[in-house]
Amino acid sequence: MNYRKLRNIEVSSIGYGCMGFSHGYGEIPSEEEAIRLMRLAYDKGCTFFDTAEVYGDGHNERLVGKAIEPFREHIILASKLFIDSEAVGDSFESLEAHIRAHLDASLEKLRTDYLDIYYQHRVNDDIPVEDVARVMGKLIVEGKIRGWGQSQPIAEQIRRAHEITPLTAVQSEYSMMERQFEQDVIPTCKELNIGFVPFSPLASGFLSGKYSNEDQYQGDDVRRVITRFNKENVNKNQPLIDLIQKYADEQQATPAQISLAWMLYKEPFIVPIPGMRKENRVDENLGAADVKLTDEAYLALEHELSKIQIYGNRTDKDIAKLQDME
Repeated sequence: MNYRKLRNIEVSSIGYGCMGFSHGYGEIPSEEEAIRLMRLAYDKGCTFFDTAEVYGDGHNERLVGKAIEPFREHIILASKLFIDSEAVGDSFESLEAHIRAHLDASLEKLRTDYLDIYYQHRVNDDIPVEDVARVMGKLIVEGKIRGWGQSQPIAEQIRRAHEITPLTAVQSEYSMMERQFEQDVIPTCKELNIGFVPFSPLASGFLSGKYSNEDQYQGDDVRRVITRFNKENVNKNQPLIDLIQKYADEQQATPAQISLAWMLYKEPFIVPIPGMRKENRVDENLGAADVKLTDEAYLALEHELSKIQIYGNRTDKDIAKLQDME
């Protein structure tokens, strides 16, 4: 495994997105299997584990806490909180109390007394990012967190917060199918020495090339509402899968590994966190760290990607629809 830095925190170049062990992709593995897979990933060199208080309504933090407890001091642990503007009110004191209460609850579930990175899970326009940054700065001084970050911010929000308390990382969706943050967010992170942590780096698995227009999704599965998985869009996006497969064949790799290697090539501060709910996925995704694109191959791939139109996307608004579906 290779290692990178999110500002001043060293992590494995491929992290572990743990959400899928609790919800989001249909039937979940057993607790025993989830713990086994996370510990297997650690044995293979993965030192970066990501969760959030809302994943499974606390289930994911409890599960991750149990899995990483034997080696907690040797890994980087990140979690996220939603800040409820109605619950916070208008005062800085109430915001601070709100964040502290959420952090304490997460620490208890995660069986630890500190987090390495604590993200604001979506930036709330009703609450000044400067105030959130001030609270995070206090928590860093106290040792309750080592660093902090934002999820899905725009560049202006990053800059405003960073002036108060420097951010460690920004976590946002990024993949070959979702590249909007290349315009200004990733360049801003580069300028300010902030790590960039892509979630859904394989476009919810689409880039693995394992899906067809015949696949059916049931229950708590976000692919029911992510439009790139619509039957029509699956067909329209086939040229992308064909292109990735071509490079995978040339590199003796898998499409998922090429998708991750493409991302790792771009910047040394980019650290994707794919989900891995099966042992072969752990081997495959962590193995992407060893797939090296040459300059020539990368530039050729970028040129081909620029000619491909992407159909469908993944939005918070669409995912919210899942709550109302049977």
